[in-house]
Amino acid sequence: MRHHTREELHTVAGIHCDADHRPLTRDERIARWAELLEQDPDRVLVTLQETEYEPDIIRDEMREDGSPITIAFKDPVLRGEGLTNDSYGEAKRFFEFTDCQLHYIVCSCHSGVTVRGDAAAERVRDVAKPHPGLIGMLWDALLIFR
Repeated sequence: MRHHTREELHTVAGIHCDADHRPLTRDERIARWAELLEQDPDRVLVTLQETEYEPDIIRDEMREDGSPITIAFKDPVLRGEGLTNDSYGEAKRFFEFTDCQLHYIVCSCHSGVTVRGDAAAERVRDVAKPHPGLIGMLWDALLIFR
């Protein structure tokens, strides 16, 4: 798969910007990802192996064909919003997740070598729910140990 910059895509695909287009909010981008994963709930997706053990520079480049992040990257809307590839680091940046949050969604230690589309969607939604105050701190701490 060849990756293109947004500018290259405009040239190659003949994409035209809509002047009335409002960029998606973080919550809308996350909700769209979950919806994409749910479109084929039985689809078997590949997880990323032990992301928590890799140094940041390696972890940010991690990717697997057929991962939950790949499903997001295949979506023209999310690409149009600025998702540039299907790496861990790009998903972290684009969806504005912490390492703990993204680890919970895509790492093999939570679901094994593969994860079903509906289970991945549920994890995306779990992470995106607001958990204010002490409850939020405890939830975030639990994400590390799940």
